[in-house]
Amino acid sequence: MSDSLTYLAGFANHFETEALPGALPEQNSPQRCPYGLYAEQISGTAFTAPRAVNRRSWLYRIRPGVMHRPFQSVSGDRINDDFNEMAASPNQLRWDALPIPGAPTEFIDGIVTYAGTGSAQTHHGCAIHLYAANQSMIRRAFYDADGELLLVPQQGRLKLTTEFGRLLLSPLEIAVIPRGVRFRVELLDGAARGYLCENFGMPFRLPELGPIGSNGLACERDFHTPTAWYEDSEGEYELLAKFDGGLWSASLDHSPFDVVAWRGNYAPYKYDLRRFNTIGSVSFDHPDPSIFTVLQSASAFTGIDDVAFVIFPPRWLAMEHTFRPPWFHRNVASEFMGLIHGAYDAKAEGFVPGGASLHNCMSGHGPDAQTFERASSADTSRPEHVVDTMAFMFETRGVIHPTHTALESRLLQQNYQECWLTLRKQFTPQHR
Repeated sequence: MSDSLTYLAGFANHFETEALPGALPEQNSPQRCPYGLYAEQISGTAFTAPRAVNRRSWLYRIRPGVMHRPFQSVSGDRINDDFNEMAASPNQLRWDALPIPGAPTEFIDGIVTYAGTGSAQTHHGCAIHLYAANQSMIRRAFYDADGELLLVPQQGRLKLTTEFGRLLLSPLEIAVIPRGVRFRVELLDGAARGYLCENFGMPFRLPELGPIGSNGLACERDFHTPTAWYEDSEGEYELLAKFDGGLWSASLDHSPFDVVAWRGNYAPYKYDLRRFNTIGSVSFDHPDPSIFTVLQSASAFTGIDDVAFVIFPPRWLAMEHTFRPPWFHRNVASEFMGLIHGAYDAKAEGFVPGGASLHNCMSGHGPDAQTFERASSADTSRPEHVVDTMAFMFETRGVIHPTHTALESRLLQQNYQECWLTLRKQFTPQHR
């Protein structure tokens, strides 16, 4: 399995790769393609988008993507975009991890929508899903017409077979499947669990570095796209689509993964979170979480992301005479957090790998009582190495509405607020 191409997320570089020598024609859309292939373009942005942000690729395939029978609506409410079915609240929410299913469950059937904001129709916001599965997809494929998918595995390796080729994805890595790209998910460890961010807005890109300079955070050299690989197979296949908030199903008589060559800059990619170059304070104060941004979906407002993907990786804390964990805060952004591995340094217990929390706009949050006590008495003359951890956050400027399924789940912790209620009053006006 090869994923040797480097992907420059958010920029205009182009790639070309072929599974057969000479499969790439000299021009994008010649009258006759080599090997009797069909030329097909997939566009992820408007045709007239500026050159620096324009995303499209040419696919040279055995059969064009239009060859399938009519779609039929698929009933079910596990995946949905109705974020107004339940009123959002300022309450802090936290869930335990999804259990691995007992019955055979493929990746698509194991997705549960937890929350979201905005809509695919307005092209802003995101849907947040969790997944748990124990069976590989067989003769099935899926694509999302509503948004691009950011996959964050927490347990179990995945083999992603896409129209552009294959990617092997492990926990502590992420992958982005662009809007409209067909893929299937095979489980390499028998069971898998993780998180999905369905981005309705502009495609994810790397944030600008500004005063940081030319190095730091995620580096473009560490993003990888697949090498062309094709499957020339006939027989009954099911093609599932998420379109306008609902699931649809169509049948076709051949594998949809029949792209022999491709060129362009609209393709799936993966990134190893352990390659993130953390930037932090070496004097005083805890930096804002924006310094940990891996990918961002830009909004129409300068300096304000529609959606941002932020991580909290292993790092050294060296700030003196200060409080090292995240401080108590309220902010205009809404935050949906997950934990991939280990423990999060702002919570002593209750936030488990595979679990999740939601802190909406201007809802107070921060370290629990046990973490506050420990950090307040810490010796900050010595550096502290935060190890064995990887937490992340889907952050958005919109209010995140939890779904009925998430609010009624037995995994919702009913006593989450109690982790702050034991904070002691320490006010001593007579003694500074």
